[in-house]
Amino acid sequence: MAQPLKADFDPAALKGFLANRFGDAAMTLERIGGGQSNPTYFVDYGAHRMVLRKKPAGPILRGAHAVDREFRVLEALAPTNVPVPRPVIYHDAAEPLGTPFYLMERLDGRVFHDCSLPGLSAAERRGIYFGMAEAMAKLHAVRPDEVGLGDYGRPGSYFERQIGRWTRQLRESPSDRIPALEAVADWLPQHMPADDGRVSIAHGDFRLGNLLFHPDKPEVIGILDWELSTIGHPLADLGFCSMTWHSTPDEYGGILGLDHDALGIPSQREFLDHYFAHAVPTAPLQRFHLVFSLFRFAVIFVGIADRARAGSAASADAAGKWPLAGRFAVRAQEIIRGARPWSAA
Repeated sequence: MAQPLKADFDPAALKGFLANRFGDAAMTLERIGGGQSNPTYFVDYGAHRMVLRKKPAGPILRGAHAVDREFRVLEALAPTNVPVPRPVIYHDAAEPLGTPFYLMERLDGRVFHDCSLPGLSAAERRGIYFGMAEAMAKLHAVRPDEVGLGDYGRPGSYFERQIGRWTRQLRESPSDRIPALEAVADWLPQHMPADDGRVSIAHGDFRLGNLLFHPDKPEVIGILDWELSTIGHPLADLGFCSMTWHSTPDEYGGILGLDHDALGIPSQREFLDHYFAHAVPTAPLQRFHLVFSLFRFAVIFVGIADRARAGSAASADAAGKWPLAGRFAVRAQEIIRGARPWSAA
């Protein structure tokens, strides 16, 4: 039997902090596994059912693990129709938990980490995927300046800046070079479409495993894990979410190679059509957007492996994620070569 994950802080310190704000009460604390970045916990304190997210202990990259940005975007979106948990408290000092942290309400629902959705009917699977598309469309319909997020990032030239950022992170990594990933990094700036001026809040990690669904309906009730969010382009999230159709079940739970018709999972084309039917007018997804997303995800796995070697990864299995960087680089090269239809899988 797996042992429960240990807290990376003294639970008594958290209890004292909460007592100062809510009065004395009983507390239970449970670390949630599966995340690769910010340590996350269920916290029950008296009648308050919450989730705590904090920066990891140890050295981190500049600008990474920005829990303050996560809290800010939750505060901004809470009054809109975008499904997010209600923010509760943000604490910006290192004490008492060793790093800044925030608390948000805990919602009751379902999280699906396996994109094949085992245990559901074909109709339920189809509904879950379309619910994901609709939640993404709601997010991208929000104008950042109208919810106080006009300075949440720099509008315009999003993909140019992102390619620069992730390429720098790749080349500053102490890990071994991955030739396929280097080749994709060289391809991207040469095939970047012209900036169309479209601006939205980009979640940055929009995928099935970061969505909380209603207990009984195919409806997203909470979009989770906003660490990588910024002002960006909606096609960045759409391309990232589309990677599911271009990765296998052992590549972070994708669905490539599965019988989509038998499972009831919509094709990528159907998913895209459903998104565009609910979204504000947006340019079509192109090959570039999917290649960019695969590249970015591969570099994220390089960073996870680097943190594992430094002993500051949030997940116990972080070190085992290193091979995925190369696998996603290969998937990106397959899209570049046209080895597989990229928008109708």
